[in-house]
Amino acid sequence: MDLPTGLLIITAVCALLIGISKTALPTLGIFVVAVMATIFPARESIGIVLPMLIAADLVAVFYYRRSVDWPTLFRLLPWVSGGLAVGFFFLFTMESGRAIEIALGLIITAMVVLQVRNMRKAPTTKADYSKLFLIVIGTLAGFTTMIGNAAGPVMAIFLLAAGLQKQAFIGTGAWFFLTVNLIKVPLYTSLGLITASSLTLNAMMLPFILLGTWAGIRLIRLIPQKLFSVLILILALAGGLRLLLGA
Repeated sequence: MDLPTGLLIITAVCALLIGISKTALPTLGIFVVAVMATIFPARESIGIVLPMLIAADLVAVFYYRRSVDWPTLFRLLPWVSGGLAVGFFFLFTMESGRAIEIALGLIITAMVVLQVRNMRKAPTTKADYSKLFLIVIGTLAGFTTMIGNAAGPVMAIFLLAAGLQKQAFIGTGAWFFLTVNLIKVPLYTSLGLITASSLTLNAMMLPFILLGTWAGIRLIRLIPQKLFSVLILILALAGGLRLLLGA
């Protein structure tokens, strides 16, 4: 993939942010989705981003391997498969990249508003969600990760509602995303979104991804739990609005 120097620099910065998002601030990844959809066609961008996400997922899974809430993760996964199937059909039939951005923006913004409303009622340190919420959030997580690698904010809402502390939050999310991202590889390949050319670009970005994961691991130690929760929601809302407004 032959890109101008300016676009290569922007892509490298996105790769760095992917690393940080996977080991410190998960919703930071929505900015990568938004930026990459700006410098590449929206459909093609998700195929470029996916292998970069997987590389960072592997680091996060290894580093946070002792900080996983398995019961929470297993409760969610069955509902994610349905969302993946709907998302695959959406990508197969929808050619408009702008439609994908609007769908993601609406879902993410609505989820943030819902979580802020819930947090204002009373702080929670344990799981506080209904079965209906679990079904909806699982389906949305599968759908949004399939159509735009943008399930970070949706998962953040769920993990905050589950009352997970920051280490368990990141560790549980890391295993979730590694699982679904690996499932997506053959699906994206069948849609022509992952190619030899895009994988070459991914290989070039690997050093920046690893640098980002290193920076994120050190950054998370400096962020108090309350500030972590607030930052997660602010970044999720900003990213959702960015996709929705297309600015």
